[in-house]
Amino acid sequence: MERIGFIGLGIMGVPMVANLIKAGFMPTVWNRSQPGIDACTALGASAAESPQAVAEASDVLITIVTDSPDVESVLISRDDAAIHGLASGSVVIDMSTISPAVTRSVASQLAERGVAMLDAPVSGGDTGAKAGTLSIMVGGDEHVLERCRPVLEAMGSTITHCGPTGAGQTVKLCNQVAIAGALLGVCEALSLADKSGVDQQRMLAAISAGAAGSWQLSNLGPKIAAGDYAPGFMVRLMQKDLRLALEAGGDVLQPLPNTSLVHQLYYQLQTSGLGDEGTQALARVVSGLGRGITDVSDS
Repeated sequence: MERIGFIGLGIMGVPMVANLIKAGFMPTVWNRSQPGIDACTALGASAAESPQAVAEASDVLITIVTDSPDVESVLISRDDAAIHGLASGSVVIDMSTISPAVTRSVASQLAERGVAMLDAPVSGGDTGAKAGTLSIMVGGDEHVLERCRPVLEAMGSTITHCGPTGAGQTVKLCNQVAIAGALLGVCEALSLADKSGVDQQRMLAAISAGAAGSWQLSNLGPKIAAGDYAPGFMVRLMQKDLRLALEAGGDVLQPLPNTSLVHQLYYQLQTSGLGDEGTQALARVVSGLGRGITDVSDS
């Protein structure tokens, strides 16, 4: 069985480690803060003192951190970065959502050390991470994917090879573009129902089984109607993903007007100090548009 390393023990990482342990793997872990490490060692994982130390104990090293600079830091640029401990023939699986261009750069630097890399961002949020049902979008060599498939299957139920290095990240950004558009539609529908005097929950029940049905409608619609903005995925993280999507669109001269609009609307939440709320808090802004409310925390 492959020795597994895991870096990034946040809202997604901890349950992913738990599922690896359930599948019989015993990961070696590291995180920038202690609570995630403590949560994983309580499940049976081993702790390491640095990314390099994790790499030295791993055949397959998984990372899931916040943004492109964080991936570059833990894998390449720190004095104790993983690249200094990775053996030739090992594999890095980056499950963060980052720039496709940065992914290709990091993969190239790892390849010089004889280390393969898969970019394998995920969709499904903390619910999918806990259930082991994440959708995993993979870029990289297909033979490397087959080697790592048992590891990925411990964390996800849908594993799709999307193409060469960077393709997984591109598909994840497409995922976020589609989510942003669908969620804006859900928020508008709920606000229209509410301001027209129609019960939001009844409206959701009426349209969810028809052509309007979507994951966003079925899962986030009821939360919005109940005023529940607790995060499954935070606004500030979605903003990072939408920024990456807009940058990727610029690279290929593809306008993304709907994505740009949602990105701007989320800024209103951030300026109101609500960047740590769930993405469904977009409904606060949409509702406030018709009320002249400038502070969406009052919505």
